[in-house]
Amino acid sequence: MTHIATAAPLRADRPAPLVSNPDQDEIQRIIAGQLHAVCSKNIDGIMANYADDAVIFDVKPPFRTKGKQAWREMWNTVLPFLPDCLDAQTRDLKIMIDGELAVAHWMFRFRAQDNGEARPQTWMRVTSAYRKHETHWRIAHEHSSVPFDPVTGKAMFSLES
Repeated sequence: MTHIATAAPLRADRPAPLVSNPDQDEIQRIIAGQLHAVCSKNIDGIMANYADDAVIFDVKPPFRTKGKQAWREMWNTVLPFLPDCLDAQTRDLKIMIDGELAVAHWMFRFRAQDNGEARPQTWMRVTSAYRKHETHWRIAHEHSSVPFDPVTGKAMFSLES
């Protein structure tokens, strides 16, 4: 049986809102926990829910990463360049579950807090596929993308068209 839930926006600094299905609750907690871990530069928190054989399509080279360890290494190279104080904003989270597979998609952006620097705050799109391993959900595949203007080829920094 397929369960579909649309959730309220998540914030990295507060628990995910609960919905009626425990599997959906767990996936919402995974997503919120990852956002919090990125904002606090916690590599173990970022990696906590990836399957060992996860495949990730990212917005920055190498664009495709195979395996949890390789993904950890990528994050280790990126974290030093993130501002010390980040906030995450999400919207349009949707979770679909069918048996031991689940898919979630949402949009998010990170914003630097009170650091005095003007940085683009582009929205990113994420689709994650989860597989249930024993009693917990693990990220088997993740795909991130940045909306762009096909005429100019430039990233779009607003959700307005």
